[in-house]
Amino acid sequence: MLEIEYEFREKDLVHFNELRLASDPVMQKKIRQNRLLVPGVMLVFGLFYYVYYVDMMTTAYITLLAIGWGIASPFIMKIDLRRQFFDKYTEAEKKAMYGIHQLKIEPEHLLEKSPGGKHKTPWGDMLRVERHKEYVYIYVDIDAAIVIPRETVKSGDLKAFAKQVESMIDRLG
Repeated sequence: MLEIEYEFREKDLVHFNELRLASDPVMQKKIRQNRLLVPGVMLVFGLFYYVYYVDMMTTAYITLLAIGWGIASPFIMKIDLRRQFFDKYTEAEKKAMYGIHQLKIEPEHLLEKSPGGKHKTPWGDMLRVERHKEYVYIYVDIDAAIVIPRETVKSGDLKAFAKQVESMIDRLG
C-alpha cells in the first residue's frame, strides 16, 4: 500500500483556515461590509461637517481616516482571524498537530501516525481530495481536512498517493 511522510507546520494550519474563509460567502460579505460601510458612514459625517460647519480641516481628517480604514481593515481583520484560529486550540492540541505525520493507505481506512498518536479514518467518512499548487487536502468533514504541504513531503509519491486516496474514496466512500 502507498505511504507518505510529511511535516505539518503552523503556517499550514493558517493557510487552510484562510482558504476556508476565502471561500466562505458569509465571511466575505462581512469583510466587504466592514470595508465599505464604516468608511461610508464616516464620509457622511465628514460631509455633514463640511456643509453644516464649513469645517474643511475636520472634513479632511475624517476623509483620511475613512480611506485609511477602507485600506487597512482587511489586514486588521486577517490578523484578528489568525489570532482566533490559534485561540481555538490548546497547547497540547498544537503539539499533537505539528510535526512529522505519516499516512498509509489500507484497505478499510487511512492510517495516520502523528505526534498526537495513531488515527484510522474509514474511507466512507472521507468526502473528497483537493489538489492545489502548494497543498493537497483530504477532506474528512465539511470544514476539516488532512492538510499535506507539498514542500514538506519527506518520503513517498504525493501525486500517486492523492490519486489512490481519491479512487479509494470513490470506490468505498
